[in-house]
Amino acid sequence: MAELVYFDADADKSDIVNVLREDGACVLRDAMDDDLRKRLDSDLGPLIEATPTGRDDFSGRLTGRTGALVARSEASRELVMHPTITDLAREFLEPFTEKIQLHLTQIINIQPGQGAQPRHRDRLAWGGYLPAEIEPQFNTIWALTDFTEENGATRVVPGSVNWPEDRRPTDEETIQAVMPAGSVLLYSGSVIHGGGQNLSESNRTGLNITYCLGWLRTEENQYLSCPPEIAEGLDPDLQEMLGYTMGSYALGYYSDPTEVSEINDLRPPEFILGRPPREKASSAALITD
Repeated sequence: MAELVYFDADADKSDIVNVLREDGACVLRDAMDDDLRKRLDSDLGPLIEATPTGRDDFSGRLTGRTGALVARSEASRELVMHPTITDLAREFLEPFTEKIQLHLTQIINIQPGQGAQPRHRDRLAWGGYLPAEIEPQFNTIWALTDFTEENGATRVVPGSVNWPEDRRPTDEETIQAVMPAGSVLLYSGSVIHGGGQNLSESNRTGLNITYCLGWLRTEENQYLSCPPEIAEGLDPDLQEMLGYTMGSYALGYYSDPTEVSEINDLRPPEFILGRPPREKASSAALITD
């Protein structure tokens, strides 16, 4: 029988990362304080009500999915930049990247009657082209309501991170991430998982926030979901998490199409927000032949 490891929110980060590397998933209990939960409920409630359900079996015909949360919700910004989570994400992904970035933000609201989502690996967003030894993602699902077996708690297959592509999990190898509201499921891009079946009479609401390697294309286009006119008013750390910084020496520069700069026409993304880069190494994107 598969097992899912549960940690207290203040557990040693190295222990958490080690379990993630081995099992691909674990839970942090009570990682969100009550004040933030209340503010999230206030911010997100109207969005949940206004969001239509999915159009296919994978997204869920009785499941609402709402994005652009950094632009839409101040409380969501705090969760994106939760210090414990961002520290864990960086440690987990640092063997493969200089920087991490926000991959997506999404409310997942599973309504009564929704069937189980097909089990899958999130890394397939890149079409299976990444080498198996590269882990691209660090994912979270924050419980905004209690996650129970009855209401569709996320199903995960601990230990499936290194399985061959053609191996399919059995029900006995799959376990639900049962957890109280305010807890968070952490899982990798390589672990097999899927939303659960909601047999209850109430919604199961989670907030999916994921991070990926700084040199990959993100699932949610943050420059459109949170354009410069909104991003310029955000904290610089959050701006950079959104991708408004160089991914490395020569990844992410731009040129102003309305003029040619007298100093350097290749500009780092921070310039569009009205500030210079904070790191010298990413202050210019110089491509020379």
